[in-house]
Amino acid sequence: MSNMDKEWILKDRDSLDYEIGVEKFLIYVEQNCKNPKKVPCLCSKCINFKKFSIKIIRGHLYENGFSLGYIDWIWHGDQSVKSSMGSTLHPDEDEIIAASFEAASGVAAAAEPLYEGSDCTKLDSMLKLHNRKARFGISDNSFTDHLLSIVGSILLEDHALPVNAYEAKKSLSNLGLENIKIHNCPNECILYRGVNENALECPKCRLSRWKLGKDGKARVNVPAKVMWYFPIIPRFKRMFKSPSIAELLTWHSNHRLHDGQMRHPADSPAWRNIDYRWPTFGSEPSNLRLALDADGINPHNNGLTNRFSCWPVVLVTYNLPPWLCMKRKFMMLSVLVSGPHEPGNNIDVFLQSLIDDLKNLWEEGEPNVYDANTKSLFTLRAILMWMINDFPAYGNLSGCVNKGYLGCPICGDDTVAKYLPYSRKICYQGHRRYLPRHHPYRRKKAAFNGEQELGQALPPISGKQVLEQQEKIQFSL
Repeated sequence: MSNMDKEWILKDRDSLDYEIGVEKFLIYVEQNCKNPKKVPCLCSKCINFKKFSIKIIRGHLYENGFSLGYIDWIWHGDQSVKSSMGSTLHPDEDEIIAASFEAASGVAAAAEPLYEGSDCTKLDSMLKLHNRKARFGISDNSFTDHLLSIVGSILLEDHALPVNAYEAKKSLSNLGLENIKIHNCPNECILYRGVNENALECPKCRLSRWKLGKDGKARVNVPAKVMWYFPIIPRFKRMFKSPSIAELLTWHSNHRLHDGQMRHPADSPAWRNIDYRWPTFGSEPSNLRLALDADGINPHNNGLTNRFSCWPVVLVTYNLPPWLCMKRKFMMLSVLVSGPHEPGNNIDVFLQSLIDDLKNLWEEGEPNVYDANTKSLFTLRAILMWMINDFPAYGNLSGCVNKGYLGCPICGDDTVAKYLPYSRKICYQGHRRYLPRHHPYRRKKAAFNGEQELGQALPPISGKQVLEQQEKIQFSL
């Protein structure tokens, strides 16, 4: 194969040289490929992302032409190229080829038509059917008997639709959309993971892990309460397997306008502070800058009488351009805490899996992540920059008191508050301390609380001071 003349790929498609070159090439591929019915198509349109039979590839090469960028035919049996690569290239080159082939295989699987000549892909069809299954609560048996079998009987005989629910789930598993169902204590004391993975009762409150029946006995293997965790690292890796998305993830470094105006989070002092304090992290534009959003919702939408509260935790990627940061496509659901009651201050229990992954991405990073834009491997790292939430959720996520007489997170112990007995509310005062020293409002009495304001506001506490305060707290897990 190495001695075969490759100049024919530049010839005119109507010429005899091109026709002879195509036939010799296809004969070699048919003799050396594992499955002649599924060979990566190397035409200029498919560029090895789709797999077809030799007959279809022959038509594509005459219709679309040969992919001129594909010179080393490593996916079509050219062993001499692979052996020379193994002896002369960087040791990581094999991993790059494997990762690129995996990415191309994933794209090819996603682009596989439902049947020959169909405009609808197998992946698109499966996602629509699974959406109906989840929306209407269809069981696996009904999904197999009533949806897949009926739709499959209408299609052509050589269709690619799975025959049962197991094959359908298996076909979607390669997308990296797996979820982990984690049992947790009904009182939200612990998650049954790590050292408590096989425990049958909560080590703190001694409640059973399993749901209790009407007779008071535990129903084994029926958890009393569960949460769902959607691993973030596989989904981050999948984002870099798309050349267009991988390029967008470096937009903040390569295409952002540097004119001193704030148009993107990369223009903020917080972003520049991270680049200054951790230059190794900031020098890699592919490293992710994240924000975390959490709040309670009522999924049943039955009005004010239903107080069911479900808490989704969403990650936002700020590497993207400003018009894509908050798009639904790039907002990543990472944790789902089921109701019926909000977790309150116990939400830190449910965030353990997410925090472990975020700490791993910051401290060690995820090695050998394939970047389809640069066609190289790198170690992916990430940092959590901001939290997006309302004021009650701010208190739950930060562990800071945000109600009562010391409810101001800025003033802290210096908060000025007064209880109003008739409205039974707490009124927060002391705002005039932030005015300039000789401001006229400081001397007015009747317009405010009947007193002059002569004090000065304390500077906000630093992160180091917050850490020192937290170290004094005694708690047990």
